[in-house]
Formats: sequence, C-alpha cells, structure tokens
Amino acid sequence: MSAPPVAEPGPARGPVRAFLRLVMIEHSVFALPFAYIAALTAMHLDDDTVHWVELLLVTVAMVGLRTFAMAANRIIDREIDARNPRTARRELVTGAVSVHTAWVGALIALVVFLSAAALLNPLCLALTPVAAGPMVLYPYGKRFTDFPHAILGLAQAAGPVGGWLAVTGTWSWDAVLLGLAVGLWIGGFDLIYACQDVAADRAQGVRSVPARFGIAGALRGSRACHVVALALLAWYAAATDGGPLLWIGLALVAAAFVYEHSLVSPDDLSRVNRAFFTVNGFVGISLFVFALADLAVRGLSV
Repeated sequence: MSAPPVAEPGPARGPVRAFLRLVMIEHSVFALPFAYIAALTAMHLDDDTVHWVELLLVTVAMVGLRTFAMAANRIIDREIDARNPRTARRELVTGAVSVHTAWVGALIALVVFLSAAALLNPLCLALTPVAAGPMVLYPYGKRFTDFPHAILGLAQAAGPVGGWLAVTGTWSWDAVLLGLAVGLWIGGFDLIYACQDVAADRAQGVRSVPARFGIAGALRGSRACHVVALALLAWYAAATDGGPLLWIGLALVAAAFVYEHSLVSPDDLSRVNRAFFTVNGFVGISLFVFALADLAVRGLSV
C-alpha cells in the first residue's frame, strides 16, 4: 500500500518570503540550466565568446516567466488546493498571501519577462505569447484532459528554444531537440509527483494520468518519458558536436534517471520528494556543469 501524500511545508513568514514560497522560486534550478546550455552553445557556434548581457537577460526572462506562471497556477488552482490535504497549507489557501498580492506579483513578473524579451531581440518579444500561453493553460488542463503533464512539458520546452533565440534571433532545430528533451524530462517527473494526489484527484474529479490510469501506469509513462528524453539529449549532443565531457554529463543523467525511478513504486511513494527535488536538481545542475566544461574545452571563452 502506498504511503500517504507528503504534506507541503506551511507558509513562510513575511509577505515577500511568503510570495517567494508561493512561487517556489528555488525550482528555477530545474529548467534554467538548460536555457543556459542552449544559449552558451549558440554563443560557442557564433563567435566562441560568452555574451554576459544576453545571458543576464535570459536569466531575468526565465525567472520572470516562471514566477508569473507559478503565481497564476496557484491562483487558478487555489480552490482545488484547499480540498487536497497535501496542498491545503499553500499560501493562498491559508491566507499568508492574498489573491490580490499574488496577482500583483504575477503581473510584475510578467512585465519583467516582457521587458527582458524586448531587450533581447524583436523575435523573442514577438514569441512571448507562445512561451507564456502554455504556462497559463497548464493549470486549466487538469479540468479538460487526462494529460495536463504534456502541457507542462510543452511549456518547459520553450526554455532552451528561447535561450537559443535570445542569442541568435533565429530558429534552431538543435534547440528544439534540447527543448523537447527538457519537456519530456519535466513532464515525466511531474507524472511521479502527481501520483501523490490520486485519491484527492479522483474524489474531486481532477484529471491526470495517475487518476485515469493508476499509479503503476503513471510510473511506466514517466519511465518512457525519461528514456525518450535521454535519447533526445544524446541526439542534441551529436547534432552540436558535443565532446567527451558532455557525454559524461549525459551518462550521469542516465544514472540519475535510473536512481530516481528506483525510489518510487506503486506501493511506496514515501520518497517522492527525494526523487522530485534532489534528483531532478542534480540532473539540471550536473548536465549544465559538464556542458559548460565541454564548451570551454572546445573554445568558449569569457
């Protein structure tokens, strides 16, 4: 029998800390390294020089968009969260953050994102609705499809593509490969995380892969996502002439995926948080470190 869902921590003290807790700002570590990998690879292929202003603007845009998306997600889902024991202590449910404050924070983050995109290049600004749209659609997805995790994956796939566009101002299928890999990776571990809410989702009529196909089906789907994600990462490495260090990083990612899936089973979800936070944080950071080292060996200079 699976362990009960792990309750999320209670509200942080202070309005700013409470809002940062609301948007889980520390989770930027999941997708941001892949935007850096795309941007730095594009810089390597362009002139082998790190463009620090562009990298800073990519950071600001990514954090701004993610903050907007998380705040909007929490606002849209606050009534569902209130009925789920695992999420009932979230800041909008307890009142630690008011809906008004959450909207103000979301709109400020959106302005920050749009401003950074505008400073990068016209194409980045023109494509901002494409990046932001799936972010807002995701929380509504659980109301009309059993596959809201796919919408989340699509939203996250925009990060590496945007990082490349920020540097070159042009489309790149190499960046699409990396974006799809990131989308499948994040969508895959969201399937694991959603397994905690099967009982609450079914009781409320909230739709998800675990609610529709069961925990075992969701875990099989997650494994399939991560196998394909790893294949796409290998394709990206080959397409961009990645060196030995990048391939070592991919080997570590493969090992992390195996470890992540060893932590959970249909009968034991007690280590979901370790699989979700620790392992996935390691995946993003370790691959970025090895990709950066590989690019430096290949000639990228500051």
